[in-house]
Amino acid sequence: MSKKLLLKDANVEGIRHFEVYRKRGGYEALEKALKMTAEEILEEVKISGLRGRGGAGFPTGLKWSFLAKPEGVPRHLVVNADESEPGTFKDRYLMEFIPHLLIEGMLISSFCLGSNTSYIYIRGEYTWITDILEEAIEEARKEGFLGKNILGTGFDCEIYVQRGAGAYICGEETALLESLEGKRGNPRLKPPFPAVKGLWERPTVVNNVESIAAVVPIINITGEEYAKIGVGKSTGTKLISACGNINKPGVYEIDMTITVEEFIYSDEYCGGIPNGKRLKACIPGGSSVPILPANLLLKTINGEPRYMNYESLADGGFATGTMMGSGGFEVLDEDQCIVEHTMTLARFYAHESCGQCTPCREGTPWMYRILKKIEKGEGTLEDIDLLWDIQRKIEGNTICPLGDAAAWPVAAAIRHFRDEFEWHVKNPELSQTQNYGLANYADPIPAPAAN
Repeated sequence: MSKKLLLKDANVEGIRHFEVYRKRGGYEALEKALKMTAEEILEEVKISGLRGRGGAGFPTGLKWSFLAKPEGVPRHLVVNADESEPGTFKDRYLMEFIPHLLIEGMLISSFCLGSNTSYIYIRGEYTWITDILEEAIEEARKEGFLGKNILGTGFDCEIYVQRGAGAYICGEETALLESLEGKRGNPRLKPPFPAVKGLWERPTVVNNVESIAAVVPIINITGEEYAKIGVGKSTGTKLISACGNINKPGVYEIDMTITVEEFIYSDEYCGGIPNGKRLKACIPGGSSVPILPANLLLKTINGEPRYMNYESLADGGFATGTMMGSGGFEVLDEDQCIVEHTMTLARFYAHESCGQCTPCREGTPWMYRILKKIEKGEGTLEDIDLLWDIQRKIEGNTICPLGDAAAWPVAAAIRHFRDEFEWHVKNPELSQTQNYGLANYADPIPAPAAN
């Protein structure tokens, strides 16, 4: 049974509201933090080993330590709630059901960073969650936990919620800051980094919802105890959004010591694949991370089990590994078409490119058109090689990571499933009525015996 830190009270009736959250120990971490110094809080976050939960996995405490502190210049904390990665919905769950956990985490983090005005930049489609957050903010203010002179400590802090306009690109931190300033959401060139010149050219920390919420249990149990959960540099718990061909889609909190196989087939988590189908592939960290076939997903090339943590999923690099990413865990069974799935993702990235960089603006729709052509049975073998060449020239050649996010799924699909692409080319009529069967792959791994 996984230890729960963030979702332990998720099913408590009324936990969305201040009174119930408070009775369950809510805001005790804030009270504790306000008796500490900013340096002591930062040290706890560093000791915890908390890594950014938005995708990059960068150490949170280290990121905070980069924040410039020029005299007389305001600093800001901005929470990135622009959760738009296909297959990822964990932050939505936190904000919808336990909004005060995020607010408490923001207050502790703001106190540590010296931010008196902090923001939640939320995905435009999350209209009902905006209302939930606004209500929770007003509850906290009414109880003296937000606003001027919080709990008589002299610390002032206001939190504002800003809705985006539905642009995936605004999940990139500098595009988010541009949008928050009222401009078009185009990513900025770096340096300068937000820690030096961020919102309104002031020092700014941008962190994901889950990252900031995790600060609450870190202060409650101490960074040292938090670091004991998990393994290696994958400390603490991680929220996973599980979807696709599984019996129990949903949001799960894991401690990163379980295997991928256990996560997929255990009744505690995904509950296996419906109708006794076999596992074909999985995207374990959101649509932008490389897809892995079953034989590499459940075991590494050395035959060791693949674990649900940053290091194990990345083992072998992109040739045989993938990434934890944003935790959007998408399972594909034996009936799924890899070419069609890759085409769908390419269409998304082509639509969401801001158009600022030529490789992304021109390359993403080009990849989509070629994939559509192959999927319809109208492609050639040269098209597959062209796809590979295009993605290679997009990756690493754009201002922000959206180019990489568009290139990696295409590269991984061709790398691991080239035979399926070629089958679509060589069997145009069959490709419209049936899929390239799992039996055609070397070393497919069957579902394990029932627990």
